[in-house]
Amino acid sequence: MARVFITGSSDGLGRMAAQLLIEQGHRIVLHARNPQRGKEALAAAPGAESVVIGDLSSIAQTRGVADQVNALGRFDAVIHNAGVGYREPRRLETEDGLPHVFAVNTLAPYILTAQIHKPKRLIYLSSGLHRNGDSSLKDLAWKERPWRGQQAYSDTKLHDVLLAFAVARRWPDVFSNALEPGWVATKMGGPGAPDDLNEGYRTQVWLAVSDDQAAMVSGEYFYHMRLRSPNPATTDVERQQALLDACQEFSGIALPN
Repeated sequence: MARVFITGSSDGLGRMAAQLLIEQGHRIVLHARNPQRGKEALAAAPGAESVVIGDLSSIAQTRGVADQVNALGRFDAVIHNAGVGYREPRRLETEDGLPHVFAVNTLAPYILTAQIHKPKRLIYLSSGLHRNGDSSLKDLAWKERPWRGQQAYSDTKLHDVLLAFAVARRWPDVFSNALEPGWVATKMGGPGAPDDLNEGYRTQVWLAVSDDQAAMVSGEYFYHMRLRSPNPATTDVERQQALLDACQEFSGIALPN
């Protein structure tokens, strides 16, 4: 039996992953961005141990989420599931002066990785759109570029793979991997999404708790429980470090060695 924390687990793939893990007998801690959604998350995933609250678009609240998780003790796995989509029609600025999609999809998993006591396994949800991400890592705050919502999303999903691989390199005692769940019919994906919804959450569950040797690896990218080649830029150590440096500058938080 494993203990797993899942960000963004009040609905969508995060909720489905939590429900499956509970069904399998694992101890699950949920996350929601506000108390009302926290109540909804607990109601939808009976058997969950608890829920932590915090808006991941805020650096201060993200640090608060990490504090809440650490107060609950050690975890075997953390699934970085929370994310916002590609439909933001303009640059939505957070309280920290950052684009909303970057704050939630890139900076929050970086902060949580740096601040939560190191688990045995880390899983980062990316997207097939990461292949269209800008690997130059220029203007991460979108202050100079004209806003393009889908490009901003694609960039952050590239960042998630870079982060997973950077952590795998720096923390050899942790299994750190990224995956794409496919284009599935969640609130983010839309009702016309063609991929199998059931397959959309099984890979992260498998990576979090399975004793299958294929799941006990690090620095890999998966799609439906199979290895898949990511954007080649994600394996570039200099790009990985550049993202870590940028996230440290934005957040004031260093990733421990």
